[in-house]
Parts: sequence; structure tokens; C-alpha cells
Amino acid sequence: MNTYQVNAKQLVLLALATAVLAASAVVFYDRAGNWLLNRGANAEKNNSAVEAQQHVAGLTDPSVATDEKNNQEVYRAMSPSVVNITSTTIVQDFFYAYPQQGSGSGSILDKEGHILTNFHVVQEAQKIDVSLPNGKTYKARMLGADPDKDLAVIKIDAPAAELAPIPFGSSKELFVGQKVLAIGNPFGLDRTLTTGIVSGLSRPIRSEMTNRLIEGVIQTDAAINPGNSGGPLLDSHGRQIGINTMIYSPSGGSVGIGFAVPIEAAKKIIPDILAYGRVRKPKLGVSAFPLSARLADALELPVQEGLLVMQVEPGSSAARAGIQGGSERAQLGRQIILIGGDVIAAIDGQPVKNTDDLDRALNDKNLGDTVKVEIWRGGRKQSLNVTLTELPSAARRGL
Repeated sequence: MNTYQVNAKQLVLLALATAVLAASAVVFYDRAGNWLLNRGANAEKNNSAVEAQQHVAGLTDPSVATDEKNNQEVYRAMSPSVVNITSTTIVQDFFYAYPQQGSGSGSILDKEGHILTNFHVVQEAQKIDVSLPNGKTYKARMLGADPDKDLAVIKIDAPAAELAPIPFGSSKELFVGQKVLAIGNPFGLDRTLTTGIVSGLSRPIRSEMTNRLIEGVIQTDAAINPGNSGGPLLDSHGRQIGINTMIYSPSGGSVGIGFAVPIEAAKKIIPDILAYGRVRKPKLGVSAFPLSARLADALELPVQEGLLVMQVEPGSSAARAGIQGGSERAQLGRQIILIGGDVIAAIDGQPVKNTDDLDRALNDKNLGDTVKVEIWRGGRKQSLNVTLTELPSAARRGL
């Protein structure tokens, strides 16, 4: 009897030990298997990020390095990630058509050959050539763009070994006085380095393509000249914090006031371009006119500020929520407007007085978000819940 009891205990202990070993094996296999699968499935994608981080890791801590050493190290690590872009457009004059070339810069995003640049660098180009630091030139094709932010992504088919991805930093915690470095191709001079500081933050500049405001723009005194457009603005750790876009220059040359689109804007649009070939933006889908006190008095409206809705795009967010456009034509100076529609006064409590305010109210929203739109209709104030969607494909140039 005692022998049987001892054997039972041993069997129980053996069973417990086996169960523990089996569970451990399952956990190990699960973790190791997932790691191996992810490593295999995302190897090419992760290699870009790893290599970019290695560039940053190879730099001396800027807080202990001399300024000269930091400049040298950042340039040596990051210049292989900067490309020279030549765009060719066909210009038609009264007599004949002829090719015209422009130049700019870009940053290599990954080992697949995606390159970030300004939209105006490649706008309407019939041919795009990209020169790498090794001297080789590849044909590029446009993948997608956001003209409102003056950003575009193009692609070349080059061997992965020739591509050095640039690491992204953050433009959220920049401060005036922070050191920055710009690498680009001013006047066609390959991979030129200039240095300076952040001389201003949150500058609103207007896109020359769409006339929309680009918010949060970085101002710098690092020399930026024609050909620098699309190149990276870097911090002292070698991370890209902006895309050099334009200069203020009465003379046409650098006078120490340059502007860079913040990298956060690029982070937001790149995934959409890579996945869909376009930037998916939440829009109301209205054509509107800013209300003035004089116009409000003439129309006997109870509010003197807001956006007078003239037209609502069928199938848009505004149409689904019941926002109404105008039905009567009126002449305002040399302009014909439609009156009788709703007046948009605010979105989520944020006053809306013009189209810039409307853009600001939607800038941080995502597709599927619901916003509260305050309107005036028939002398009464109402609130409508509007679920934001893309504009219908035939009307994506609207608001």
C-alpha cells in the first residue's frame, strides 16, 4: 500500500514536471516563432529602420562633441541619404514646345527606393531623374502627393545596397535657438551642407499650388537656396525634422530666412501614399464664402462672422449630415455667389470665420471622426454631428 502511494506521488510530480516543460516549450516556440516569422516577413522593411538607427547611433553625443565634429559626423552619416532630383517639363510657347529642367533634393525613405521631396520639385514633370551619392542616376515615378503641404513621394528601382534610409526625428519639441543642419543640392551643387538654428516656430505659410495654409512651419537661418527644396532639415543627432521648402528673398538669394515643412506632416501622409497612391483627407465637402459684416447686414443674417455655404458636394460628409447650400444667385462686386444656405459658425467649439479656420479645424481629424458643426439656418442656431469622410473621387479638389 505504501509503495503504491509513493509511486502515485512520483507520477503526479512527473506529470506536473512534464506539463511545466510543455508549457515552457509552447511559450518559447510561440515567442521564438513569432520573432522568426516577423524577422522573415519584415526583414526588408526593418532593415531600412535598423540602418537608419545605426547612422544615428554612430554619432558622438552632440552635448559633448565640438560643433565642428558634430557637423562633420552628421554630414558623413546623412549625406548618403540625400539625392539630387532633376525634373523635366515640356513648356509650350506660341511657336513650339521645348523641355525645361528644374532641380531639387530629396530624402531616401527606405530600401524599396521611396523618396520624400517637395511637390513643387516634381509637379507636372514628364520625366524625373534621381542621382544617388554614388553617382548613379535612376528614372523615378511619382507615387502620390499632398499639394496642400507641398510634399510628394517618388520611387526609383535601385538595388537596396545603394540606398541609405534617413532616420526621422520629431518636430514637436523644437525650440528657437536649436541647432539645425540642411543638406541639399543648391544650384546643382551636390550634397551641400549648411548650418544654423531654428529661428522661428509655427509659421503659417501658404502653398503656392493650392493657396492652403501649411501650419507649424519651421523657420531657420540655415542657408537655403534654389535646389535645396525637398531636402532634409536635420537636428544635431542626424534625424530629419523638416523638409526644406522655400525662402523669403526679395533678391532671389538666401537672406537667412528659410522655411521647412515639419516632419510630422510627412509622417501623416506617407503611409497613405504608399498604401493608396494618394492622401486620404477628411473633408466637409462644401464650397463656401467668408461672411463679412456688410454682407451679413445685406442678407439680414443674425451672425456677422462665419462661412456662408454656397454648394454642398453630393455624397460628401456635409451632404450626409444635412448641411444646406444656397439656391439664389447674387452679385458681390465682380463675383457671383449663392445665398440662402447655412452659415458655418464653429467646429467642435472652434470658431470658423474663413476657409483657413475650416482647414485648421479639420487638420488633426481622421477619417471616421465625428465633429460638431454649429450652423445658422433660418435665423436659428443648430448643431449637427458630422462624420468625416473623403470627398467623392470626382470632387477631391473641394473643401
